[in-house]
Amino acid sequence: MWTRLSLLGTLLAAVVALQAREARFDRFQVFRSLPASQQQLDALRNLELAKTELSFWRSASRLGAPVDVMVPPRHVKSFKRYLKRLDIAPTLLIKNVQRLIDQQKARYIHKSSTFGWNQYHRLDDIYLWLDTLSEKYPDVVTVISAGRSYEGRDIKGVKVSYRTNNSAIFLEAARHRYCCTVAGIHAREWIAPATATYVLDQLLTSEDPGVRDMAEGFDWYIFPSVNPDGYEYTHTTNRFWRKTRSNGTVEGCHGADANRNFGFHWMEEGASDYPCDDIYAGAGPFSEPEVRHLADYITSVSSRIKIYLSFHAFSQLLLIPYGYSGVRVANFPQLMDIGTKTIETLAKRYGTEYEVGNIVDILYEASGSSLDWAKGTLDIPVTYVYELRDTGRYGFLLPADQILPTGEETLDSLVTLVREARKVL
Repeated sequence: MWTRLSLLGTLLAAVVALQAREARFDRFQVFRSLPASQQQLDALRNLELAKTELSFWRSASRLGAPVDVMVPPRHVKSFKRYLKRLDIAPTLLIKNVQRLIDQQKARYIHKSSTFGWNQYHRLDDIYLWLDTLSEKYPDVVTVISAGRSYEGRDIKGVKVSYRTNNSAIFLEAARHRYCCTVAGIHAREWIAPATATYVLDQLLTSEDPGVRDMAEGFDWYIFPSVNPDGYEYTHTTNRFWRKTRSNGTVEGCHGADANRNFGFHWMEEGASDYPCDDIYAGAGPFSEPEVRHLADYITSVSSRIKIYLSFHAFSQLLLIPYGYSGVRVANFPQLMDIGTKTIETLAKRYGTEYEVGNIVDILYEASGSSLDWAKGTLDIPVTYVYELRDTGRYGFLLPADQILPTGEETLDSLVTLVREARKVL
């Protein structure tokens, strides 16, 4: 039905490289399907595996779970016919993808002179803001680097420490007791770095007693964009780029999925060995410099890391490892209990509903992820992935006016997560 091609993102990246201009998505549409039978589910899975020009924003994972697909204008009619033969009535989520992209860019062009959360920021602006924090809070904030990316950019973050002998939390956007937070491992998920920077700001400025206790009771390692090359590429060339930007073994196909490149059950389920695929796991475990350097840095402080958080988008899920299979981690009941209380708190401010559970059960199989590695290799006790707003109305193109509410409700939930985690650490 469709010409056999590489995934949409890779195809457009190759076109852009030849034409030296930014990829556009005029009249591209996003449709949602809800497979109600195994036949429908299998057909959608086969379509995704066929490497057409369709881009699956949400994969066909299980019966009743939404499958969101971005369709080029020339394939809309044939896509609808295909679904009709399956007896699936799709819902149109986005009528013109480029219009939403243009709205995001217009917000940035007219940005204010100060860093804030009413727009999405470029990498240099984020990094400059991190530098200013270390100048404004010299006794609390230390700028750190996990290393350099394939294209030579810093993988820059900060350490926030109010006192000695804390543990750490690591935020992947990002851990005395450490908390490590990382964000932006998938380049196109702009709300993840934005939320990580909002959390960081509140750790420094909020007067809320719960936030102050969370901020001062742990050392925080926060990396807002751990895939800096890919993040910049989404701003300059292809808004839907997901991977890193390393040279591939297939001409025109760059990068690997950094969240399939960690060396714990690498290249098992939910990963690809084809370099043009969005979920390409790389030439080997830790083949991507961003992943290798980040893993080395986290390992260097891992003996004190008690909480590991990774921010992604979208779907409104709080995910528990593992993703390589349905195997339950030893403290799964604890993590479910903490997670349930966490999402209950998150819902209080704006009514945003999350689901908590094992990655395989409520999302899909995905091996080689940072979360699996943090739990399976480093044995960090409390480990979660946040799949932030929304549930698909905007998908990766979440409007800038939702940055602040996303940050606020996520911060609320983190207060509960950290408070409940401390009871079992």
